[in-house]
Amino acid sequence: MPETPPPFDPDAYAALAAPLLGLALDPAWMPPVTANLRVLAAAAELVADFPLPDAIEAAPRFEA
Repeated sequence: MPETPPPFDPDAYAALAAPLLGLALDPAWMPPVTANLRVLAAAAELVADFPLPDAIEAAPRFEA
């Protein structure tokens, strides 16, 4: 049985990811950054939770 991941914490993520990415974030920018992460996490949850049957085939790939 797969383990349930802990809930997403945008504040902790921003604090840990910024130095790993070489970003020096001014503390005044943390609230807008974490607000955007919350919006992105909500959008990602909608996509991840969308039910798809196992029989669905991938869309064809078209190239110009």
